[in-house]
Amino acid sequence: MAETYEVYALRYAHAPESSFRTFLLPNPHDGPMAMDFYVWAIIGNGRTIVVDTGFKQSVGVRKRPEWRFLESPDRLLSQIGIDAAAASDVVVTHLDWDHCGNTDFFPKAMFHIQDEEVAFRTGRLMAQPFYSQRSDVDDIITTVRNVYAGRVRFHDGTSEIAPGVTLHLVGGHTAGMQVVRVPTARGWVVLASDASHYWANFRERRPFPLVLDVGKMLEGYNRMAELADGPDHVIPGHDPEVVQRFPSLPDHPDIVRLDRKPSN
Repeated sequence: MAETYEVYALRYAHAPESSFRTFLLPNPHDGPMAMDFYVWAIIGNGRTIVVDTGFKQSVGVRKRPEWRFLESPDRLLSQIGIDAAAASDVVVTHLDWDHCGNTDFFPKAMFHIQDEEVAFRTGRLMAQPFYSQRSDVDDIITTVRNVYAGRVRFHDGTSEIAPGVTLHLVGGHTAGMQVVRVPTARGWVVLASDASHYWANFRERRPFPLVLDVGKMLEGYNRMAELADGPDHVIPGHDPEVVQRFPSLPDHPDIVRLDRKPSN
């Protein structure tokens, strides 16, 4: 294994009862469930990498007023010593509105995005409300502006962005959905983001309903299982169990260490 990193999940918003169904097919556990919203951070070996940027509070109020905004992602990052204004690398796992807002917090960063994701978000399927409503058009325009400014590094499949830290295109949820693999003291951890909203999606191989390609989502579960050192090493994108199971920072219950062992 390569040199290891610290990995953090930072919860910035919470939906006590999300209206989204949890599984594509009916299931005894289906129905309204709590949903958390995270950004992630990777620190070590002289590198700091932020993964996703969350949604703007103003956009959340407009799109989902019932969701509770807890803390601005840049303020959460500052609690672990990351100055968003000075950050050099930000991975955007995909361009759903709750993952790619707030890019203005990172004026010096290079944004790492898959080729297919930008093509998807600016292509013909955005004429379909089922897909377009998952984006905020201002966020997409900002991404395009960053492309023209030379601040987007495009990836096509698998790429290493720091020693041992790799990006992997899995698709499924969106055309360019990517996950991040990180070596840690407890083994290889995969930040799944929305490649698996909840642990149950991944563990039970039951797709989340917001999906572009069901087959690729299912294959993505298999790929993440290959990349990670166990089911607890695949970190879902919205599961409240993440902050319940992993050790939190003192006095910061919304910030947890993913490179440490979970409680159960």
